[in-house]
Amino acid sequence: MYFTVRSYMPSGVKQILPSLCKDMFRVLDSLDFNSPPEDSATARLKIAKRCLIIFCTLVTRHRKHADNQMLHIVNCVIRISKQSIHLSKLNSLSDRIFSLTFDVISRVLETGPGWRLVSPHFSSLMDSAIFPALALNEKDIADWEEDTDEYMRKNLPSELDDISGWAEDLFTARKSAINLLGVLALSKGPPVVSAASKRKKGDKSKGKGGSCIGELLVIPFLSKFPVPSHGEDASSKAVQNYFGVLMAYGGLQDFLSERKDLAVTLIRNRILPLYYLDPCSPYLISTANWIIGQLALCLPEAMCTDIYNSLMKALSMEDAEDVTCYPVRASASGAIAELIENGYAPPDWVALLQVVVKRISAEDENESALLFQLLGTIVDAGQEKVVAHIPGTVSNIANTIINLLPPVPDPWPQVVEQGFAALVAMVQAWDSSAPDENKEHEKSAWQLGQTAITQTFSTVLQKAWLLPVEQMEPTLDSALPPPSCVNDASVLLEFILRSITSMEEITHMNVFELVVIWADIIAYWDSWEEEEDQGVFNAIKEAVSFHQRFDSSGFFLKMLPSQSANGSQSSVISRVSSFVTRAIAAYPSATWRACSCIHTLLHAPDFSLGAEDTRMTLAVTFGEATFSYFKGVSDSPAGIWKPLLLAISSCYICYPDAIQQVLCKDNGNGYTAWASALAQVSSSSFTPGLSSESEIKLAILTLATVIERLLALSMGGTKVLQDCYTSLMGSCIHLKDVQEDGDDGDGDGAEDLDDDDDEEDTDDDDEDSEDDDVREETEEEFLARYAAAAGESIEVVEEGDIDEETQDIELGSLDEMDIQQVVLSLIQKHTALLQAQVLPDDLIERIAETFPEYEQLLHAHQLRC
Repeated sequence: MYFTVRSYMPSGVKQILPSLCKDMFRVLDSLDFNSPPEDSATARLKIAKRCLIIFCTLVTRHRKHADNQMLHIVNCVIRISKQSIHLSKLNSLSDRIFSLTFDVISRVLETGPGWRLVSPHFSSLMDSAIFPALALNEKDIADWEEDTDEYMRKNLPSELDDISGWAEDLFTARKSAINLLGVLALSKGPPVVSAASKRKKGDKSKGKGGSCIGELLVIPFLSKFPVPSHGEDASSKAVQNYFGVLMAYGGLQDFLSERKDLAVTLIRNRILPLYYLDPCSPYLISTANWIIGQLALCLPEAMCTDIYNSLMKALSMEDAEDVTCYPVRASASGAIAELIENGYAPPDWVALLQVVVKRISAEDENESALLFQLLGTIVDAGQEKVVAHIPGTVSNIANTIINLLPPVPDPWPQVVEQGFAALVAMVQAWDSSAPDENKEHEKSAWQLGQTAITQTFSTVLQKAWLLPVEQMEPTLDSALPPPSCVNDASVLLEFILRSITSMEEITHMNVFELVVIWADIIAYWDSWEEEEDQGVFNAIKEAVSFHQRFDSSGFFLKMLPSQSANGSQSSVISRVSSFVTRAIAAYPSATWRACSCIHTLLHAPDFSLGAEDTRMTLAVTFGEATFSYFKGVSDSPAGIWKPLLLAISSCYICYPDAIQQVLCKDNGNGYTAWASALAQVSSSSFTPGLSSESEIKLAILTLATVIERLLALSMGGTKVLQDCYTSLMGSCIHLKDVQEDGDDGDGDGAEDLDDDDDEEDTDDDDEDSEDDDVREETEEEFLARYAAAAGESIEVVEEGDIDEETQDIELGSLDEMDIQQVVLSLIQKHTALLQAQVLPDDLIERIAETFPEYEQLLHAHQLRC
């Protein structure tokens, strides 16, 4: 039944829906939670759960049919919800049933008829259903003692940012009760919801203007419960009830964000006093921290200092003899991060930094993982306030990370991953603090810090990569360390390579050894969907730069034994190229980055005598991979053409014969297809067009070589030659314009502003103004609509991921060539054949203005025209 109606309402089901609903009501009415359900009741509970899911679907997607059953649905779910007082004694399946019961009520409240039916029950719902689900109970205390992470997942949820009647996947009764309370607080009267908007989330604007249920009922109800007195513990009814009050406040974030004065009053009078109780109840303090994090946007600057001091007190709360305070410290960490991210500047950044670093240790991995996240936030926001302390901080947390690294080949735990992420945040802050060259004293001090950080990073990577390889058991197939944190570790390696200034440092820090094992790791890395990869690509370019500066012996090009399972020999450049080759087809942004690296790997390394075969192998491999991917997207022009075709151009310009064979291997027209597409990309009408000087130079050199080859193949009268010649001349003009402007251009793609959101908002308003009796779509219409939406989604993803930015690509010695002389030589060599081509009149005029020396050529073209 659920799978039948979850998307559309088949005509056959419409006729029997009333009968089916009666059967489901009978199942739900038979539920009694006054005592824990017996094992024999499991099947009935599962059926009841499915019935409630069906009711959620009917109210959400099939209002026209659900309205007739709305009264029975409301009475049924309210009866069940008022048994929530027994939640602490029930199992997870029963808890899920209560969760769905609250979800059904939330959905019903978003409809006009449903609101009218539920409104008489508002007071009893608050008192007998919602609040009992929020109050502290025995199960909460047991979770706190046995599994603090489970306690936090259930009671300090981070996913309640969107309070809505249409919220899904809340799963626990408490989360669903919090969501229902938020929906209830925002409502002012029966909403007018059209059939076309039934699938939409709740309109949060309905809380604006006039009194709503939050002011009339919810806040007065919660105000009945006083702040607990000194000395009361978790067994106190006052503490248990106030825990429920705090949970309720956490669900009112949307309501309170529209009433900031009320939010301030509640925090001052109902939350901050909790931090001064003696003793502080950890159950209340952890929830208070969570609320502050939820309401961070509402907090006035004048209150932030008091709030921050309270959170710092919570962050430093030590465990009691029989009670852990980890949830208190964890929630305080999250709340402080929220304050900082919303613009609050602590009065003493250094003191905060020191407190966090002091608490990070190898003894409590879960807490250290959260503190690493807070540390990253502090460094990102504090920048110049904490930058002087970054070298010392890096050293302290590096020692912790080293102690937390597991024995190989185990994957790294989350705390180590968060530690590496914190190190990356410090790298970025340190780089941005680099003083100007003319400030010699500051530059000298900064350089000392740079050296210290570099040494620390080297120690961490040696521990993470080199020592595991030495300690690996010979029985293992692969001696590679686990491919954990590859992107963040690559950022650290890039920092090392960029900071090295002498061969002595290289030897002392084992830099060559680190590069070898890193290249081995990324050669087999294949986690495109799970991890970022920008740091890997940046490290590849920095490794090539390091090779140019320090690798006079050609170490990067030597054949070295691999630590992988196959144990084959390969060079560092070859291993890096393996990563780049696989990245080409990974996803659009990776394609752009990989193609940029192709230029670097082909043109920047010193392929000395004896290593030319390596370069040719790379060119052929890159050419095959890029052309293979291009063929898959060649049906219609797309932005991804540009990096692919330019990458093939770099390969071709190095080895024209070999790459021509690659292009024609499976299709004899492959060469001309690529040449034609390159001409199209090089034209002024293509978007994103060639924008940087290096891109235009490469296109011109390649087009000139292609024209030579086409003429040699007696293809002088073909369209592909005509297109290549036209694009060649247009690109020459473009290059001179860019050179004269003194910059790389602003990029045509920068003006592509997306106004679709505004259009969608307009459409939504139009839909909401429709009448409730709008005809419900048929099965065929539903399927057609979803198919169209899926097609649009795929198109947006494919184009949206592409980096439409100017890319200054590496050309090596090609960058020194006189481009204008190359073109002029081509024209002089093949004057008659090229003059036979017809150039557009406007292009001839632009050539005459830009290159007066081409006057004779232009005269011949004008005569032909």
